[in-house]
Amino acid sequence: MSIEPVAGRLLENLMHFARALRAAGLPVGPGKVLDAVNAVQTVGITDRDDFYWTLHAVFVNRRKDRELFDQAFHVFWRNPRLLERMMSLVLPQFRDPGAVPEESLSRRISDALSDAQNPPPPERDQPPELEIDAQLTWSDRELLQEKDFEQMSAEEIERAKRAIERMRLNLSKVATRRYRPHTHGPKIDMRRTFRQSLRCGPQGFVLARAKRRSLPPPLVILCDISGSMSRYSRMLLHFMHTLTSDRDRVHSFVFGTRLTNISRYLKNSDVDAALEHIAEGVDDWSGGTRMGTSLRDFNRHWSRRVLGQGAVVLLITDGLDRDLAEGVEREAERLHKSCRRLIWLNPLLRYDRFEPKAAGMRALLPHVDEFRSVHNLDSLEQLCAVLSAPMSSAKMPNAA
Repeated sequence: MSIEPVAGRLLENLMHFARALRAAGLPVGPGKVLDAVNAVQTVGITDRDDFYWTLHAVFVNRRKDRELFDQAFHVFWRNPRLLERMMSLVLPQFRDPGAVPEESLSRRISDALSDAQNPPPPERDQPPELEIDAQLTWSDRELLQEKDFEQMSAEEIERAKRAIERMRLNLSKVATRRYRPHTHGPKIDMRRTFRQSLRCGPQGFVLARAKRRSLPPPLVILCDISGSMSRYSRMLLHFMHTLTSDRDRVHSFVFGTRLTNISRYLKNSDVDAALEHIAEGVDDWSGGTRMGTSLRDFNRHWSRRVLGQGAVVLLITDGLDRDLAEGVEREAERLHKSCRRLIWLNPLLRYDRFEPKAAGMRALLPHVDEFRSVHNLDSLEQLCAVLSAPMSSAKMPNAA
């Protein structure tokens, strides 16, 4: 493939931009850099939007990479006189030290751009460094446990994913309405008693007893994948995959503007393949939130199928709803009455001054049994510990 020579620093900046995307986790290789140069030469650089979508078409192949590409593009190419400079194919340094970003960047993007702009200096002969073992310092694992998912670098995210894969959830068993044979059971099993009497006659007549069968309850997860939750929902999908691989009767749903059942995707043993199928099957990723509509669809079409035997429901959402909480209170009350335990997991609860002021939050809060934060590895481990503790049998299921 031949490429016409490009004047100025446009080619150099395209190469730096591709390296930054690769460092942030996007699958960018030399072939895509050549494709990007050819695409820019074909489309031209007279319009910023055309330039954005040209690079987007080349570098973005997965739905989950859209947000990373968008942040990287607007940080890398944010010079105020971009169009005039690009017309002459000469770009100044792409980072303005005095500029203040308008929004908090993904840690992966900030690290990738920092590495791209500040390459490591050439190696020189350095005297050997002394390594000191500080007994009272925090270990890397302890720091990672308390670090917010939103602030993790790409390397820390990979370590967090491996830590999530090792988590185990042992839901405590609850008594069902079915019985099993037991020598000292409190109930007489009349059917087994009559069968034994027919085989043995009146002389061998023995009362057969039974005891309630105990099983871990089903686990139902409803996860918000709207734009405000996207940085957390991606990590929580790994947690949902771990739970699905570790135990039976786990039913997983995601919702934004609509409800989608992803249980069959998470049964894939390969977490990357499972998330790839989810990205292809879910159309409302990083959009708005219609919580009332989604809960209504769940109550109407899925609750009778998956909420049997006193299921535990994890509702993962920040409570922000674009429909002004229309129908949320009614559907949340119905969901609460249909399950044994409803736990609301909200990443916003990590803030000390958090107050449930949004309409969706106020509608949900009266109908949940527990309100917990979910923003780092520590919060996930605490959740596993809480769910593993013995549960009260006050709310018995209405059906076996």
